[in-house]
Amino acid sequence: MSESTRLRELLRPGRIGPLETRNRIVMAPMGSFLAEEDGHLNERHKLYYETRAKGGVGLVIVEVAAVDFPRGAAMFRQIGLSDDSFIPGLVDLAERIHRHGAKVSIQLQHAGKIATRDLADGRPLSVPSADIPMPMAGVLADLTADEIQQIVKNYERLPEGGSLVHELSVQEIQEIVTRFAEAASRAKQAGFDGVEIHAGHGYLIAEFLSQASNKRQDHYGGKLENRARILLEVIGAIRKVVGQDFPVWCRLDGKEFGIEDGITVEDARQTAKLAEEAGLNAIHVSAYGGPSGIGFTEATLVHPKAGLLPLAAGIKKVVRVPVIAVGRITPEQGERALREGQADFIAMARPLLADPELPNKLAAGRPEDIRPCIYCYTCVGQIFVNQSLRCAVNPATAREAEFEIEKSEAPKQVLVVGGGPAGMEAARVAALRGHQVTLCEKQRRLGGTALFSSLVWEENGDLVDYLRTQIEKLPIDLRLGQEVTPETVAELQPDVTLLAVGAKREAPAIRGVERRSVLSGDELRQIMAGAPNRVTAAKLSLWQRALLWAGHTFLGLADHPSRVRELSKRWMPVGKRVAVIGGGLVGLELAEFLVKRGRHVTVLEEGEWLAPQMAIPRRWRTLHELREHGAVLLTGVRFEAIQEKGMAIISKEGDPRTIEADSVILAAGVVPNRDLYEAIRARDLEVHLLGDCSKLSYIEGSILDGARIGRAI
Repeated sequence: MSESTRLRELLRPGRIGPLETRNRIVMAPMGSFLAEEDGHLNERHKLYYETRAKGGVGLVIVEVAAVDFPRGAAMFRQIGLSDDSFIPGLVDLAERIHRHGAKVSIQLQHAGKIATRDLADGRPLSVPSADIPMPMAGVLADLTADEIQQIVKNYERLPEGGSLVHELSVQEIQEIVTRFAEAASRAKQAGFDGVEIHAGHGYLIAEFLSQASNKRQDHYGGKLENRARILLEVIGAIRKVVGQDFPVWCRLDGKEFGIEDGITVEDARQTAKLAEEAGLNAIHVSAYGGPSGIGFTEATLVHPKAGLLPLAAGIKKVVRVPVIAVGRITPEQGERALREGQADFIAMARPLLADPELPNKLAAGRPEDIRPCIYCYTCVGQIFVNQSLRCAVNPATAREAEFEIEKSEAPKQVLVVGGGPAGMEAARVAALRGHQVTLCEKQRRLGGTALFSSLVWEENGDLVDYLRTQIEKLPIDLRLGQEVTPETVAELQPDVTLLAVGAKREAPAIRGVERRSVLSGDELRQIMAGAPNRVTAAKLSLWQRALLWAGHTFLGLADHPSRVRELSKRWMPVGKRVAVIGGGLVGLELAEFLVKRGRHVTVLEEGEWLAPQMAIPRRWRTLHELREHGAVLLTGVRFEAIQEKGMAIISKEGDPRTIEADSVILAAGVVPNRDLYEAIRARDLEVHLLGDCSKLSYIEGSILDGARIGRAI
């Protein structure tokens, strides 16, 4: 079955009112922090959207535009739509998107209690009720001092009188309704094909809809029909200025998670019906997780796969207009949802950052060539610290002009040493540029530590599979099982050598670290993959070695991380009580893997912060899940010795403590591996270091190094 047949519903045209799209894939609106501080678009911002349109998406919903800019803006670099000066830039953007066959709309927003620009400028936040719950405390949890400083440095000007919020009067509400209508009119003038009213995610209209934040006693508060009044008035005001033939829809929360008296499923369904009756052409169903770290990954940045789809399906049952579903939906899940009548369009954001060509590749029957999103939250994590978005697996995201691939005018012989993400990306880019590439990997398979890390973060394996497929499709001389020495380099005589051999682990200076109960994270992964080296195997009993041999021989564990993940739920070579030394990204990933397999875990970190290398939303989620499983997380500790039945530590206060542990796992002591570099750099060769052998940079830094150096040689 061809891809176009298998995904026929996803790839066939769709309709929202009078608007017809070439397929039913929607680029979901997602804050980018790319606009100028004055709210205008720049070239970088336009190219970011144009690239997604060129990639084949049916409809682009441009991110939130502040209808009363700068008042009510959620970000310091957010699009403004409050006066006619913004129209020329939007005209250019719409024309670029239309040039590639996509349709375009823009999301209209007033951020209410989340209008960070208001606080920065010394204005109180405009809210439905003065006693509205504020989100700041939950947002700051588990952040480092530097991250907190990045957030709070913009709020040095408190509003006059000291009050952070201002309860809107009826007249002020009417003025905001007018601002929405005027913004919609400007979008139409700019050539946009429709507008989306943002009525979710804790922003102003959602604050009116939710009983948790709307305590008003007038006709804008109380029963649902009153709480929905501002939304219905916005719809009516927009219709008056744009007419009936211009598509207008809204984004609604299908539910507010973890918020007492928040929006319920039934509230959302009733609101959707009211909005449809008021003249909307579609309903875009999202959700809100509240003002806490874990809340962001419940919704809106939903972590469970297709986690919000049931909410869309529920609203689909009660309205006649099209429903747009969103929330980590794969093309296959989207196709099924469309066929089963759960939705009419499928919106994606993060997958289109990872690969803007996703729709075109699906239509061409090349799903294996889609660079996968690994759902690491790097993209949106930037926004929390007032930085523009970026993508861990696609360095070109929001830097499209910088990362174009052009043919080299002087092709070279390029030797890439190391088949992890950095090496594979460098080899891929260099080969696309016309260089003659030889890629050597000492293991019998590609992937490096990313393959092992996929045991605990499954999506990393998807990235390895994608890169491996690209290597196999390109004219690259791939040499697996070949360890490169200085003699190998001298024999091959490359014009350029790219070293991507990763990091190495140095055992920490702790007494007892050599005990059999102590495993490094690398050793644990080797064991679970069924391929321990001689030193690691010596730490196992005879029956454990026999079991691993059987798994390696008959089950092919080394080549099937999914099997290892499943089998590890039944057996692992660690005791019930595990101490993890090192609370960085690797340590927390291992800890999460272990607690989900019934281990009681204590994470011990010398520094003050846990996993600063993790994107903020992912760190929030990981730490929440560890605490939910009863893991003990200790920072600021000094290690003294590993004993037979436990591990003695001294806390930063100087009080000795003993952590009882059956097994100890070392997730610290990792340093760049520059051994080969030191051995060959004196030979007057062009040598570049990539990834973790340059500096510890994990997947994002490794892919970035590979992409940049592959383009530079």
